[in-house]
Amino acid sequence: MARRERVMRMSVELPLWRALTGYRVLTMLYAVGLFATQYDDYDRPGIAIGYYVVLCGWTLATLPRVQNEASCTKRFLAADLTVALTGIVLTPLVVNDAHIDGGGPTLPSIWTAGSVLAFAIKGGWRWAAFASTPVAVANLIERGAPARDTIHNVILVWVASIAIGYVVEVARASERTLARALEIEAATRERERLARDIHDSVLQVLAMVQRRGAVLGGEAAELGRMAGEQEVALRTLVSGGLTRVSWASEDAAQGAVVRAVDEPEPEGPVDLRVLLAPFAAAKVSFAEPGAPVELPPAAARELAAAVGATLDNVRKHAGEQARAWILVEDEPGEVIVTVRDDGPGIPEGRLAQAEGEGRMGVALSIRGRLRDLGGSAELISVPGQGTEVELKVPKASRGKAGQR
Repeated sequence: MARRERVMRMSVELPLWRALTGYRVLTMLYAVGLFATQYDDYDRPGIAIGYYVVLCGWTLATLPRVQNEASCTKRFLAADLTVALTGIVLTPLVVNDAHIDGGGPTLPSIWTAGSVLAFAIKGGWRWAAFASTPVAVANLIERGAPARDTIHNVILVWVASIAIGYVVEVARASERTLARALEIEAATRERERLARDIHDSVLQVLAMVQRRGAVLGGEAAELGRMAGEQEVALRTLVSGGLTRVSWASEDAAQGAVVRAVDEPEPEGPVDLRVLLAPFAAAKVSFAEPGAPVELPPAAARELAAAVGATLDNVRKHAGEQARAWILVEDEPGEVIVTVRDDGPGIPEGRLAQAEGEGRMGVALSIRGRLRDLGGSAELISVPGQGTEVELKVPKASRGKAGQR
């Protein structure tokens, strides 16, 4: 059966790009209309007509460029701003002095704001400030002297574009936050659904096998014990989450896309709790902090392997009936994992004797791993009172394991 995938697209930018497209067309028509109504103010109307032909052709030909962020490239933005600046600078050459003294519009008129707004939507308020500056300079050159209306228009374009750019940045941040919230909600719902299904089927069967095995005894008891361990491990896995739902976006113009995707192995810090959770079993209790315990991937794997080696020693030397406890502590500069059991303990001098006989389990599998990470392993054992192994790893681990 094909997997059903619910996709939710969220984009605050798409309406802005559509509005910008309409704005460019309307302001193009407005600029041409102003030229037609003020034709007598133009000493060289031929130059103005040539410019408007270019402006109209450029505006209509580049409409697909302002449909989304991906199409609106830096090269296009630079060319678009050049068209606007050229029209502003050409204005004194084609109009009479009365037009300029009376505060008449430039050749592109308010079409120029569309170029600046494209910068704002594309790159935020910093890009808007960058684009507004040459427009302000060109307007001052066109007037010849700072006039009240010129300063007013320059400040208006400056403030408006920067404000819109800032709003776009805030909207993008909100969009990412919403996508993350939907991701968490989707993961939670999927975990709850799987937990219900597993509880109604697999976990109940494992629990029944454990109970019946204990009653029958013999090999059935061993089978029941194994079923009990798998039940605990499965419950831990379910509580930690069985699925990873994330968000991705194939086209930035379409906004965030929340979907179920296969994610690669993370390159950043790894939550140690995830690696240690599978060790929990019927006779192994696992206590963890409420927040993630992050370590570099190599360090987390080596520390988890050292914990596994410690539990292997518990099963081998303390017996199958021995209980063990795993405690994870997240300190400011290091991570401490303590493994304690209620076995008979290790006689004094036994570890040194084992190393002399060539059995290097504790020396290599545990202490060696921690040494390579820049950490340490301390073993405390009292005959008849069990054994406690304290594994310490600095958060900024070093050594061979950290270089893998």
